[in-house]
Amino acid sequence: MKAWVLHDIGDFRYEDREKPELADDEVLVHVKAAGICGSDVPRIYQTGAHNMPLVPGHEFSGVVEAVGSKASEISIGKRVGIFPLIPCGTCPMCETEHYEMCSHYDYLGSRRDGGFSEYVAVPKRCLVPLPDSVSFEQGAMIEPTAVAAHAMRRVSFEKNENIVILGLGTIGMLLLYVLLDAGYENVYVIGNKDKQKERVLAAGLSLDRFCDSRTEEEESWIREKTGSGADVVFECVGRNETVSKAVELTAPMARVVFVGNPASDMTLERNTYWQILRRQLIITGTWNSSFAVTNGDDWSYIIERMGSGVFHPEQLITQRLKFDELEKGLLIMRDKTEDYCKVMIAGD
Repeated sequence: MKAWVLHDIGDFRYEDREKPELADDEVLVHVKAAGICGSDVPRIYQTGAHNMPLVPGHEFSGVVEAVGSKASEISIGKRVGIFPLIPCGTCPMCETEHYEMCSHYDYLGSRRDGGFSEYVAVPKRCLVPLPDSVSFEQGAMIEPTAVAAHAMRRVSFEKNENIVILGLGTIGMLLLYVLLDAGYENVYVIGNKDKQKERVLAAGLSLDRFCDSRTEEEESWIREKTGSGADVVFECVGRNETVSKAVELTAPMARVVFVGNPASDMTLERNTYWQILRRQLIITGTWNSSFAVTNGDDWSYIIERMGSGVFHPEQLITQRLKFDELEKGLLIMRDKTEDYCKVMIAGD
């Protein structure tokens, strides 16, 4: 089979490999679609992975081609999405089904071989059946969309409260999709690219809810729109200046959700800390997504919404590439040579 293998930082090769041998509780998935996550870029070109050589890729879907001896109940030919986090099953968080916070997890695409390969060995507990109405591209987008849904569901807020999304990368845009799909109307977004305006319009939000931070002072703009500031702010960038900005945008008693992965070490300015105290803000983080193989978790929620036929986050796919063109997609994202939101790779 063919696979993209990370041998060392920056040493990323398209090469022949043997198909993976299955453990008893694993299935062999033939990958049909794989998305490139923003975290794949530094993993391949800057920091390396936890274990190398490694096949990266954690956003993917495919078809079951073979099963281990303890996975015989899984049908050959079954269409599946993949929850990439492999929980230990025994730590306190696993015992309460908060698998995303497992203390001893494994992970497809960062700790063991993932989806940038023709075939992947996947534990059967990580399989997510895809309804016929959900395409393989949509299946590959369940993971990042569930991350956005998890962020939305981390805090309680009413439909009439003022919501701000700060940062319109892939997760910020997916968060806009899930908020609008859930019926939240008073949503305001802050971005800094012309193409983001087009995506906001395509999502169903009017441009008078878009603040272009290149030409507008964000805090003044939000207070003009809302009166007292935002009741909920989702920070989707992960930089010092945007963390401080998220706090500045708040109304008293607001909630701030930190979503963006940190781009560097973070520091908290004295004035920002004072605002947290004086406005009595609730600050929370969000990580990954819930997957309990039961109705009500983030994955079940997103699959149900995708299957409804009215929820289409795959509209955010900006590049569709063949499997052997995967590195082209990574370089577009690394070097920003083209506008992009979600780069999708198609298997055969």
